[in-house]
Amino acid sequence: MKQLPRTTLLCAALLALVACSSNQVDPKDYSGFLKDYSRLKPAESVSGAPVMRWIDPDIKPGQYTKVFIEPSQFYPKPQPTEVISAQTLQEITRYFNEAMRRELGSVLTLAKQPGPNTIVVRPAITAVSTSNEGLRPYEVVPIALVAAAVNTAAGGRDQDVVIAVEAAFLDGSSQKVLAQVVRKGSGKELENDTQKLTLNDVKPVLDGWASDMRKSFVSLEKKAR
Repeated sequence: MKQLPRTTLLCAALLALVACSSNQVDPKDYSGFLKDYSRLKPAESVSGAPVMRWIDPDIKPGQYTKVFIEPSQFYPKPQPTEVISAQTLQEITRYFNEAMRRELGSVLTLAKQPGPNTIVVRPAITAVSTSNEGLRPYEVVPIALVAAAVNTAAGGRDQDVVIAVEAAFLDGSSQKVLAQVVRKGSGKELENDTQKLTLNDVKPVLDGWASDMRKSFVSLEKKAR
């Protein structure tokens, strides 16, 4: 069996390393939605995805029996493009709301307003971007909603799709921050730089985020027993 040159193996290893870390949000890409990023630390979600996260070490999950989910929003204000339409952006927030209600509502009572024994979830989609495969998905700092218009000879290449979220979890009575998380995920690749992004291209990412919220609460509850 013919062995691969060392340089080829080294390149493959480096590419694998980049791929593994590509879904970790760099602190310089924080959007400003959360009030305090200083406590965030690299961690793994319950599904094994890299995140930046902080959880109040004194949190008592057992005292929370209800959840109030604020409508997800875009931060900063979205700028629709030919690839990412205003309709798609609206569909993304609407579906994310439904996914969170479905998942969290299966373990907590859905509340109509904040109050005692209630966790408030305050989420924001902070990036929806496309770029030529292998190029940096974030074109500006802080994170913005962009479709990277890179006019190169490789315009027919696959387009990476990246979506990011920041969320705060608060006590419904005191508004004390109980936890914060920043993460991003990769949607379905687009065939070229003119293909329209649709909700279906990012739906699995949104489902995964909502599922992890539920699993994280259940995990915290078990640890506190």
